[in-house]
Formats: sequence, C-alpha cells, structure tokens
Amino acid sequence: MTQLLEKELVYKIVGCAMNVHSGVGPGLREKTYERGLYIEFDLENLEFNQQAEFAVHYRGKKIDEFIPDLIVKNKVVVEIKTVESINDEHRGQLLNYLRITGIEVGLILNFKPAKLEWERLVLKTARK
Repeated sequence: MTQLLEKELVYKIVGCAMNVHSGVGPGLREKTYERGLYIEFDLENLEFNQQAEFAVHYRGKKIDEFIPDLIVKNKVVVEIKTVESINDEHRGQLLNYLRITGIEVGLILNFKPAKLEWERLVLKTARK
C-alpha cells in the first residue's frame, strides 16, 4: 500500500483554500486569494513562505529566477490560478517549479470556478 506524500498537509491547505474561496467568492485576482491564504495559514499555524526566490541555472550559470506563489512548511509548492480550468500548461509549470525547488509535492489551486478546483502533483512517485 502506497502512502500519499504530505497527505495531511495537502488536506489542510485545500481546506484553507476552500475557506478563502467561499469567503471571498470566485473569479477575483490571484493576489486576492494569495492574501486570503496568508490569513488562513496563520489561523491554522501553517508555516509558509511567500514569493521566495529560486535561481534557475544552465551550465552552471544563473539564467533566471523562479518565484513560487507560496511554499508551505518547505514541503508543498502552492500555485494559485484564476483560469477557466487547470490544464497541462499549468501542470507542466508546477512540475518545473518542483524540480527547481527540490520539493516533491505541489498544489494548483484554481479560484475562478464556482467550486474551488485543485490538483495535487508529485514529482517523484517513490522515496528512496
């Protein structure tokens, strides 16, 4: 039997997102929901980093930086969207963010639909 990585933490994050979505309503700017999550995470005592910067390297040289929306407990990258629906482009973006940060679990939270849409992605399917 395989255990889901960061199952309880993901459950808490999604619960916080549902609270923000129902409290603020759908379809506003991404930053609005991000700020709402700050409040919910504080209430749940969830340690998080906002707008942390990660370097992107190519052949040993920094060529860019990546700034994820949120990282919770240094274990889950959270990407906030306000789009019609989550698609492969969003999934690919999050998988790249997981590679860059070295974090295995990521969440895409889409606040545009009437009901919160979310997806959990894992970079590796097995731990060594």
